[in-house]
Amino acid sequence: MTDQLTPLDERILELLSADGRMTNAAIADAVGVAPSTAHARVRALVERGVITGFHAAVDQSALGLGIQAVIGVTLRPGLRHERIEAFTHDIRQRPEVIQVFFLGGTDDFLVHIACPDSSGVRRFVVDQLSANQSVASTRTSLIFEYHRNAVASDFD
Repeated sequence: MTDQLTPLDERILELLSADGRMTNAAIADAVGVAPSTAHARVRALVERGVITGFHAAVDQSALGLGIQAVIGVTLRPGLRHERIEAFTHDIRQRPEVIQVFFLGGTDDFLVHIACPDSSGVRRFVVDQLSANQSVASTRTSLIFEYHRNAVASDFD
């Protein structure tokens, strides 16, 4: 993005990050502009790619998915590009997966999952990751608490 954000844009982004369902009238009132101005600014932020979508925050435990984990995944060396693309495509199809991060560093990926219980986490790691011929190693960390500040961008 080459254009700088104005203070008005920054305040609108702050409001929408806290409540993606905020009405245009409420945004306008909160930032002290006309509703037409607020609407134009939000539309411009979407068109510029600053706002990539509007998301619902889902309480996974309310869906019966009472345990979450983040799993560091390292792929085996060789044919890296093909393995990375295949792993990314395959793992995103799994219903347990909430987010996938492709990284630089020790791990190649971080995979955020939600399961009904610890047995579900174990099954996911053993059946979906360790059984995958491209996966060299995994490191599983259970999530005790989750505090959301913002929704990450979809880099597709």
